[in-house]
Parts: sequence; C-alpha cells; structure tokens
Amino acid sequence: MESQKVSKSYQGFPMNGGDGQQSYARNSMYQRRGTDITKNMIRETILEKLDLETLPQNSSDTFRIADLGCSVGPNTFFTVQNIIDSVGLKYQSQEHNKDSVEFQVFFNDHAGNDFNTLLKSLPEDKQYFAAAVPGSFHGRLFPESSIHVFNSSYTLHWLSKVPKEIVDKNSRAYNKGKIYFTSEDEAVAEAYSAQFERDLESFLNSRVLELVPGGIMILIILCVPPNSLNRFEASVNIIGDVLVEMANKFEKKLASESNFLADPSSKELGELFIMKRK
Repeated sequence: MESQKVSKSYQGFPMNGGDGQQSYARNSMYQRRGTDITKNMIRETILEKLDLETLPQNSSDTFRIADLGCSVGPNTFFTVQNIIDSVGLKYQSQEHNKDSVEFQVFFNDHAGNDFNTLLKSLPEDKQYFAAAVPGSFHGRLFPESSIHVFNSSYTLHWLSKVPKEIVDKNSRAYNKGKIYFTSEDEAVAEAYSAQFERDLESFLNSRVLELVPGGIMILIILCVPPNSLNRFEASVNIIGDVLVEMANKFEKKLASESNFLADPSSKELGELFIMKRK
C-alpha cells in the first residue's frame, strides 16, 4: 500500500544524552520556562478544540498522545502530564467517563536520541503506557488516524538537512563555512527559508494523515521579529566568527557541518500556515 511507504532518509543530530553536566536534561531550563508559560494555553486549547465525539465510547478506548522531538526529558514529562490532565478535564466537562479511557504516549525523536535515559527517568506515578518512536518527524511516523493529540515544543526550527546551496561554493547562497546564519545575506536567508518551508509542508502533510478527526496539534515554535537582529543573533554571530577563526584550517569540515537551524519570522510562519490551509 502507498500509505505504508514511510521510510525516508533525514539528517539529524540529537541533543546530548545522559544526565551529566553537559546533558540536555540539565541544560534545558529555557525550554522548561516555555512549557510553564504555555501550560494554561494548552489547557484552554484542549478544552475548547478537542472533539471527544469522534472517539469510540467503549471500555477499550485508548487516547494516544505523541510528543515529537522529546529529547531525553524531563520537559517532555511535564508537557505530557499537562495534556493528560487537560484531557481529563475535557472528559469531565462533557460528562464522559474518563475512567474508561487509557492513555498511551509516544515519545519521538531521531534514532540516535538517548531513549535509554528517557525511559529510565519516566515518572513512577505516570498515568499512561509509554513507548519510544525513533525517526524524523519530517516524515510519517504513525498509522493513519491514530493520534489524538500531537505536541511539538521548540523543535520545528531544526531542519531535516542543510540546504545544498549553503555548502556549494559555486552557489550565491554559499555560507562560506560559517556554522551559524542570522539574517544579513539575502541569498542565504532564501535558501534556509525555502528548506524550512519544504520541511514544514512535509511535517504538516504527515500529521494531517496521522491525526484522528477532531484531534489537535500543539506547536511551540521559535520565531524572531521580522527584519530584526535580536540579541541572540548578535551573540551567535560573534561566537561563530571566533570559532571559524580558530578552526579555519578545517574549513572543509566546517562547510560539511553547516547548521540545521532556521528560526522563521512570525510573519513568514503565519504565511506558511495560511498557504497550507488554502
């Protein structure tokens, strides 16, 4: 069957695993703050948008949640629990029997992600069945109409691959071996923007097939104000210049390791979602 052809090659560099000093688990407080800030927004969205009438009303109900780009925790656990609590409130508000529903949570990230650390650190009092799903969220991950709630926090700015123009010395978008790009070079910006658009389209096309009717998708995406050089961009420009100068004798290696990040502007992201809805 055509729908079963889900295998595709993607590049990926997962976050640092383990629970050591340099691990993602100990260096993701910024993402945790974002999770805390959006907690009430997620709850309100579920209460307003989730359509329980699409779910079969019997004792074998299974409510499936997928966190895309989960890394190694612990942020993913806070997000998942907030979703489960919010779904429980939705059941109560519509006088459905929540006790008849079992929750299954799929934790997704690249195959190289440290799923051992993730699964070993699952909360002891979790209210769900857990499973790891390795693979890129830029393509298909689940059967059609199988997931009720998708969540993806601080992940969609990671591209599926480096735009080929960026490492082609004959291209006007060649990024000259830089390991980070901000917004000064228009040709480079267009190359990253086009790759981001292709990746977002692939992501949305996959999720629309996998989401059940009436289900919802929660996306927290990094954006920057249009036509601005924010403090983060200024900082990474300086750091990038220093690193390139230190490693200029490894120019070929740097060129092959150009970055996978593309923080869209809020205007650009809005236009892409509008195009997808037409």
